[in-house]
Amino acid sequence: MARYTGPVCRICRRLGDKLYLKGEKCFTPKCPFEKRPYPPGQRSTRRRKVSDRGLQLREKQRARAIYGILENQFHRYYEEAVRRHGVTGENLLRTLELRLDNLVFRLGFADSRAQARQTVLHGLISVNGRKSAIPSHVLKAGDTVGWTGRGRNSEYFQSVSDNISSKTIPSWLNLDATDMTGRVISLPEVEEIGAKFNTATIVEYYSR
Repeated sequence: MARYTGPVCRICRRLGDKLYLKGEKCFTPKCPFEKRPYPPGQRSTRRRKVSDRGLQLREKQRARAIYGILENQFHRYYEEAVRRHGVTGENLLRTLELRLDNLVFRLGFADSRAQARQTVLHGLISVNGRKSAIPSHVLKAGDTVGWTGRGRNSEYFQSVSDNISSKTIPSWLNLDATDMTGRVISLPEVEEIGAKFNTATIVEYYSR
């Protein structure tokens, strides 16, 4: 299955919730979800009843859309979360948060996860001093996210540096705004992440 390349605001409208997939635009009146807060396609006045299975599927699709992950990879994350010690839903959520593209977004190096993914793919980001062009690279506590030499010489880096002071960084990450590096100081707690989906419902979907 190919990665979705259509208008991401259509995903928000389909799921009936603003997922902030386009960064700053989602906070402005130009956001399509604000203009058309109803599902895409031909409108109908008939109220459709959604089954429990449908609600579970919607939660899973919402999580996939937020982190920009395809189904096969998302299912692998779930299977890994089941094997690990602890609560499956929390394990899954931590794995998603510790992906490199998400950390680049959380550190304020990108305005959205999609932009963070592109930044990583273009070879601008380093992990523990070495270039990592793999957005799905899952980091652990103590790892450092920085910029490659090519990244620091780019116009994009200068733009990020100028606006980094306005970013809000989660408590489980540490940002050195002077050196433009970030470090994972601990594993994220579920309460700190503030997920816009229910992990327990996703576990129910896969546990059928």
